Amino acid sequence: MAFLKSCIYVLAIGIASHFVGEALPRRWFCWDAFPYRAWKWEKEGKIYDRLRIRAWKDHLPDMSRVMKDMIPKRVGTCPTSERIYILIRETCVAECIHALLCICSIVIYFFWRNGIGIFLAVLSVLCNLPFILIQRYNRPALVALAERLERREERKRNACTSSVS
Repeated sequence: MAFLKSCIYVLAIGIASHFVGEALPRRWFCWDAFPYRAWKWEKEGKIYDRLRIRAWKDHLPDMSRVMKDMIPKRVGTCPTSERIYILIRETCVAECIHALLCICSIVIYFFWRNGIGIFLAVLSVLCNLPFILIQRYNRPALVALAERLERREERKRNACTSSVS
């Protein structure tokens, strides 16, 4: 019975997390402030190359492919700095939600106060951890892309302005 309660709990918090994530105001999330900014030890996301994230990140489920109310997590063929900044904020939201799911996973132990409860809680945390790592890996590259696009867009605006004069 405790196993069934644990499964129902994990399913319920997983479903609820989608709605919470979609409801959170994006203005709350700033990629260049704690806790989302890249730490020095992350070396702008390069530390994650040791985990070979690039090789496996696209093989994990992406809820934006299933839930049509979510912003697709793809750069696209004609990205704009505005679109990339939206994606960057989405990485912050995803990181936050998966971190909250890790914290909520600890509750599983209270269904089974033994080794099985610990195992299921740790398993749930370990299932969310890769998604946090992916966000932290992708964010510095997205920020760099957004800044490059912003500079390009500025040059285009200046070129159009100077040709009109």
